[in-house]
Amino acid sequence: MSTSEQMKIFVTRRIPPEGQKLLSQADSYNVKQWDSDEQIPRDELIKGVVGAHGLLCLLTDHIDKEVLDAAGPNLKVVSTLSVGFDHLCVEEIKKRGIRVSNTPNVSTEATAELTVALLLTTCRRLPEAIEEVKTGGWKTWSPMWLCGAGLSNSTVGIIGLGRIGLAVARRLVPFGVKKFIYTDFQEIPENAKEINAEYVSNEKIAEDSDFVIVNCCLTPETEGLCNKDFFQRMKKTAILINTSRGPVVNQEDLYDALTSGQIAAAGLDVTTPEPIPTDHPLLSLKNCVILPHIGSATLDARNAMSVLTVNNLLKGLAGEPMPCEVKL
Repeated sequence: MSTSEQMKIFVTRRIPPEGQKLLSQADSYNVKQWDSDEQIPRDELIKGVVGAHGLLCLLTDHIDKEVLDAAGPNLKVVSTLSVGFDHLCVEEIKKRGIRVSNTPNVSTEATAELTVALLLTTCRRLPEAIEEVKTGGWKTWSPMWLCGAGLSNSTVGIIGLGRIGLAVARRLVPFGVKKFIYTDFQEIPENAKEINAEYVSNEKIAEDSDFVIVNCCLTPETEGLCNKDFFQRMKKTAILINTSRGPVVNQEDLYDALTSGQIAAAGLDVTTPEPIPTDHPLLSLKNCVILPHIGSATLDARNAMSVLTVNNLLKGLAGEPMPCEVKL
């Protein structure tokens, strides 16, 4: 009996079909899976992970000390079907020598497309316009009715000029953006050069941007970055777009900024919590567009993510280099 035949894999959800197919072919492993499209309950996660050598999880699964303790010393690989890994307790995982992998690159283009779509939807007030058509508010053409903001000659500030931030900027160039500015943990000259972007402080991003686009990772440094002080520095005509992680934006402060006219509008593909409660105050605002975390939601991207996640897992369990290992 080979080592792989003794190994248990636990999968916390059904995954997109191409990855599921690849997983079903790994018949030398003992694969257990939460057979649902819904998030696995916490108690089922704890129960399912016991004795696992490999764990395939999603960003909705909080992999903390309790889960790792339940898994026990067999656990060697955690492969997450996501780009971000803030749902993983990295310090605990690192202490135990567990390898971690994620799915960068394959969802970059889809997320960038969605970011641009959300920006255009928000700045041109499309949800309001659609609602007016449906409810009979459209009476006649009027010069100033439903006027929004345009991208031409604007300054776009990007928080996080990594793969997705750069991919967003590339798509905005043809719209006639006048200037790109960005902030990150450090300067990224090779990315900045392509779009002629200037590296500035967080304060300068807030003060100078007509559109602020958040594409950074969630870290202790970025949590709550877009807060009351940040919004007070923004132009009253400015628009905030967040397709990174919900906690980067302080939602209470955002609500105050939107209702007081401190900023013009916001578009969010991520919230805290997810899903956002249907009675949340932000959902009552016409100048706030909220999507259900669909940045990477194209068939091609999600299938590619699932295949990469499975390949990461199987390579890791075999003791081989993983295509996308996170260096902890």
